[in-house]
Amino acid sequence: MNIDLKSISDKMPDFKNHEDARQWFKEQFHDDFLIRSSDVVNGEKIYFYHIIKNPELYQQYMESFAKPVKHEITNMETFESYSTVEISEDGDVKVYI
Repeated sequence: MNIDLKSISDKMPDFKNHEDARQWFKEQFHDDFLIRSSDVVNGEKIYFYHIIKNPELYQQYMESFAKPVKHEITNMETFESYSTVEISEDGDVKVYI
């Protein structure tokens, strides 16, 4: 899946909160939009999501963390299998391709 940051930005409304933003991304990307974690940054809760662009490669990458053996990443293709979306509690969004 090719993700066009400008296209996403042009279509993206102003969100009132995290839930509004999460719902919008879920409607756009369905099962390819997954929560990965959340954290508090500078006193604000931030949610981290992945938009899956290459499901097969992404799954291999995620499964590699469950293995006790050392895994080596030898090229950027692995990181190109997903994009990261950060959504704050107040609905601010950052997308990293």
